[in-house]
Order: sequence, then structure tokens, then C-alpha cells
Amino acid sequence: MRTLILPTGPPGAGKSTLTNGFQQFMTAIARPCSVANLDPANDNVPYEPAFDVRDLVSVEEVMEREELGPNGGVLWAMEEVETNFEWLEEKLSDCEETVVLDPPGQPELMQHHTALPRILHRLEKLGYRIVVVQLLDSVVLTRPSLYLSSLLLCVRGMLHLPYPIVNVLTKMDNLATLGGADLPFNLDFYTEVQDLDRLLPVLALEQSGSGADTEASQRWERLNAALIELVSDFGLVGFETLSVEDRQSMAGLLQAVDRASGYVFLGARATDESGRTVEDEASVWAQAMSEQWGGKMDVSDVQERWIDRKEEVDESERKQWEEEARLAGALPEQSAAKVVRRHAEERGAEFVEDEEDLVEEERRWEEQRTKGTGEVGGGGPKVVRKG
Repeated sequence: MRTLILPTGPPGAGKSTLTNGFQQFMTAIARPCSVANLDPANDNVPYEPAFDVRDLVSVEEVMEREELGPNGGVLWAMEEVETNFEWLEEKLSDCEETVVLDPPGQPELMQHHTALPRILHRLEKLGYRIVVVQLLDSVVLTRPSLYLSSLLLCVRGMLHLPYPIVNVLTKMDNLATLGGADLPFNLDFYTEVQDLDRLLPVLALEQSGSGADTEASQRWERLNAALIELVSDFGLVGFETLSVEDRQSMAGLLQAVDRASGYVFLGARATDESGRTVEDEASVWAQAMSEQWGGKMDVSDVQERWIDRKEEVDESERKQWEEEARLAGALPEQSAAKVVRRHAEERGAEFVEDEEDLVEEERRWEEQRTKGTGEVGGGGPKVVRKG
């Protein structure tokens, strides 16, 4: 099944970063994937693209030729891509079955301009299953009005691009340092988008700090109530969370994308060595994507990991990675004395400097003993029997 993943969102939401993350993560799990740049203004992509739309048209060329500004240049360039759709079709024919397209970040393309929907419609006719991944920087959670306006952005995007959409709050690893520790609600309130009426008091409190008079504040309250009613009546907005450098977070997002595209339901049965279907066993992929998958993080886990206990978990993971790297030979081995000192400090005991000499002496004695006796299969002295 040919699947096309399209990360969208305002500039700075993390589209190119996620595209790069998809490429690295799918390579790590041995899943064939191609990524491509569809942004005519992006001349510095952080990934290895299968093709680059700038080979067809660049925004600088359009701006000079048509005397347009940056935004107008991008919109015009996307219309040129639509006009030269055969070029895009030819490039995609050389890609893997799963393709991640990195589009421009201009909100006009996701809100009202029709070039991108028409391109996607023609790709759908070619047999691609399209999933839109709509990204928002998680910093929008730190201000109630910003969160409400972001919900409206999501609603409009879901109406403009009539495909399965996964809404994602990105950069969760930065949220705690940007005010996430002081959120008036738990993270699940923001991701589930339920009971939005609870936002009204905090919206009123935010508005009161702006110095507006009573009449203006009342008008704002009525507007906020109407917008909340609109989002609630739409009823389809919800969010995944993402920290692109976290393996569990990337696996959870890929699971959501695969459920939206239907990819997860392919190969639901296992096969034996000859390729025949085994009726009573699920495939490895289906098991990994099931609800019982042990690596899945729910919203409470995300809040604990990235907001409540971020520094503590960061330190624990750092030590774990160092130990894994040391076992793999990427880091030098610590001396026995340093290990003893670290363990003593962790227990609150005092490490006596003379003990270091003792530990080092024991280590040297052990090395000499090993060399003298020789190891099994090693280069120790051989005994030759004479007849």
C-alpha cells in the first residue's frame, strides 16, 4: 500500500525536523521510506531527500520573475507544481511505498489556497493513502487564548484538507522550560479537547490583565464562549504529543499515523517460512502496533516524563545511555577506583584516598594473573607433549 505522510503546520512547528525524524526512525526499524522536500523556499533541508521541488521551481526565481513577495512567491510556486504534476508523479514513482513530503509552512496553503488540495486529490487518484500530520508547537498551551486560536487553526485545516489528520503537539521536551510547569490543567485536558467550558475562567483572567474596560471584557467573553462552542460542536479535534528525539514518542506517533492510513491493518496474520498465512498468530508488526504494546506512552506518562519529572528522568536516561555506550565500547572504561568512589558517594559514605591505591593494586594483580595463566581460547603458554 502506497502511503503519503504530509506534515503541515505554521513555520517553526517542526515539519522539517519531523521529516528528518521519520527518515531516521524508519531506517532504524528497517521500514522502507522516502522523504522529499516540497517547499520551494527551503534551501537547507536536514535530511537526505529523494527529490527536491527546488529542482523544478524555487521561490527566489518566482519572486524575481513575477515581482512577488515571499508568501506570494510560495503560493505561485505551488501552482507551478500543480501545473507540472507529471514531474511530481515521475519523482514519486522512484520512491518507496511510504513517502514523507515536507511542504511549505505558509498557513494560506492549509487554510484557503486550493493548489495543495488539488495536488493531493490527484495523488489520491494515483492510489496513495494520504495522512496529514498537523503540527503545533506545544508552547501554545502556555496561554489560554493561544491554545484556543490554535484549536481554530486545526479545525480549519481539517476542513480544508479532507484526509485523515493526526494533530500533534510538538517539542514536548521544551514545554517545561517555557511555562509548562504552571499550566492550569493537566496535559490530558489539552490533548483530549473535552469540557472546553473550563477554559472560560482562565481566558477571562488572561483578558483582565490586558487592562480592557468592562464592556470590552464582556464582548471578549461572549466571543470566547462562541468559539469554544464551535470547536466543541465540531468534535473531531484531539492531539498526539511528540518529542522527536525520543524513541517511544516517535513510535507512538508512527502508530497513530499507521492507524489513520490503514497500514497497521495490513499483514495482520503471521506467515511461516514458506509464506503461508498462520491463522492463529498475529504478525510482529500487528503485535507491535496493538493496544497491548508495552512501549506505548499515554498522556499521564508524557506529563510525568516531560513536565513533572523532566530533570530527574533526563539524568536517569543520561546515565543509562552512558552505560550502554560503555558496554558497546564507545566510551572508555572507568577505573575500578572511580567506580568505588561513585558508589560510596551515592551511599553517602566517605571514600578514603588510600583505598584507591588498594583497588588499583588489585586490578594490576588481576591483569598479571590473567596473563600468567592464559584465558580459554586465548594466547596463553602452550604445552607440547613429546613422544
